[in-house]
Amino acid sequence: MSTVLERSRTKTAGGPSGMKWRTIGLCKGSDTMVFYPDSDDDSLAEEAKTICSLCAVRKPCLEFALANREKHGVWGGLTERERRRVLRQRRRSA
Repeated sequence: MSTVLERSRTKTAGGPSGMKWRTIGLCKGSDTMVFYPDSDDDSLAEEAKTICSLCAVRKPCLEFALANREKHGVWGGLTERERRRVLRQRRRSA
């Protein structure tokens, strides 16, 4: 995790435009199993959520997942179940 922490210190808090965020996310180069745990058990996603919490592009990542209805994995610090909840809340408040 020290590499992740080291990369997080070099990122700016600004939101990169377009799809550039995918090239500078802290998840880039990480073990995909961390972000795509085998089970639907949200507790297995804690390591991914920790990495996401340090990432400067967490918000555009989450918005991408919401807009594209990503069905699997942790995106922007949220599991599929958590993203569905966000989408429901947005629909209700619209």
